[in-house]
Amino acid sequence: MSGMRQVFSRWPSLAQTSHQQVTGDDDLPAWMRAPASRPADIGAGDLAAAGLSVGIPVALAFLAGSTGASSSGVLPILCGILALLAAAATAAHLMALRRGRRSADRAFEAIYERSGISIWREDWTAVADAVAALRRDGIVDIECHFASHPDELRALRARVIITDVNAFTLEETGAAAKDAYLGSLDRLLPDTDQTFVQWLVAFGRGDRFFRSEAHILGADGRERDVLFTATLPQERAAFADVIVTSLDVTAFKRAQAHLAAADTELARTSRITTVGALSASIAHEVNSPLAAIVANAQAALRWLRRAEPDVVEASLALDDVVSEATRARDVVARTRSYLSNAPRIVAPIDLVQAARDANLLVEREIRSHGATIHLAAEEAIPPVPADLIQIQQIFVNLLVNAAQAMADAPGRKDITIAIRRFAASVVVEVIDTGPGIEPERRARIFEPFHSTKVGGMGMGLAICRNLIDAHGGDIWVDAAPTGGAAFHFMLPLAHG
Repeated sequence: MSGMRQVFSRWPSLAQTSHQQVTGDDDLPAWMRAPASRPADIGAGDLAAAGLSVGIPVALAFLAGSTGASSSGVLPILCGILALLAAAATAAHLMALRRGRRSADRAFEAIYERSGISIWREDWTAVADAVAALRRDGIVDIECHFASHPDELRALRARVIITDVNAFTLEETGAAAKDAYLGSLDRLLPDTDQTFVQWLVAFGRGDRFFRSEAHILGADGRERDVLFTATLPQERAAFADVIVTSLDVTAFKRAQAHLAAADTELARTSRITTVGALSASIAHEVNSPLAAIVANAQAALRWLRRAEPDVVEASLALDDVVSEATRARDVVARTRSYLSNAPRIVAPIDLVQAARDANLLVEREIRSHGATIHLAAEEAIPPVPADLIQIQQIFVNLLVNAAQAMADAPGRKDITIAIRRFAASVVVEVIDTGPGIEPERRARIFEPFHSTKVGGMGMGLAICRNLIDAHGGDIWVDAAPTGGAAFHFMLPLAHG
């Protein structure tokens, strides 16, 4: 299944996600190849066996009695005894099964209702049918398909049904009753969620385990960050009852954010201190040649303004001016060399993975603007020789710009990252559904200090252009088919 992508998860599992070897018809997972069936009631087979075990001896007794096969009546009596024994054994067997079933139900109930973690039961049957239909139609890249059909993805999300939640879910969230959660998943999963499509990717791959982070709307309407896990069905019928555990990590992530903010402020203070010390050093080093330049220039003027100008002395003074000016220039050059970026670390990088990582870096900010990111990448995109950190910075700038551009726009806020190969290069497109950029402004949008945002510094796109130029690529912007902006950048593949 080389065409299926790895599931994208903020919290990747150490467990292997795909244990089965996918072989057979059309390279489909096992649960798609098996005929659809509903799980039978647990006692149905045993009841049938009980009917046969009782019915056969009774039938024999009836036949023997009706035909007079034994004048002494021994056969009917034996058959009757056999029937009674079979009925007693069957009754005992059924009672044991019922006791075992009640015991298993009690064990499940204890785990389900008494565990200190939120557990949900969900019906994904409609999703399984849709994914199976796509795979049978030859669509292998599930994520790419839904990136091109976001409305179809949203409609499918509404067909996932929450059938039950345990008591701890209500206790944890303060919900009055289970009705607050039962029904369509679409009520609780906001449009900015980016994890739903990954469920579909996992189903299409036939994975057995899935874990990731999502943000959901609680019964009180507040958004919560949760870490969810699920063992995925390996039979078609099992999609009707998928067990999902949910761990609320909202407070943990809030604490993380506070620590990150404190760390950022500490780094900012350190930078300010460093810049202050560096400025003082530069001022000290440059002040001396500047003072000498002023003194020598004034001396040269005095020599030239005498009644009889002394050209030789003036010339010597101007020579000193040139010397000191050169010294000041060297100070500035040394400072620029000190402050310049470290040499680029160029290595083959996966642009698809770089886009995913950049998405994780800005996911919270993208969500705050109500935007959703979709990734559509061609298969077998070759690695590109580039500096990974700088390429991630380009993605971050473009994604944040797109989300900010759509912040006040009505309707859906979709950002699509499309990655494809073009000749000896790889082209990346970041397309939004915002107001777009006027043609007359596109020519200047990559210039330093030119910003289309109120309060913007106008450096983000200029930085993108410098980084792309350093990689021998190109970047440009035009109108998207949806009317928004479409930013494109091209990076060359390795030669040879």
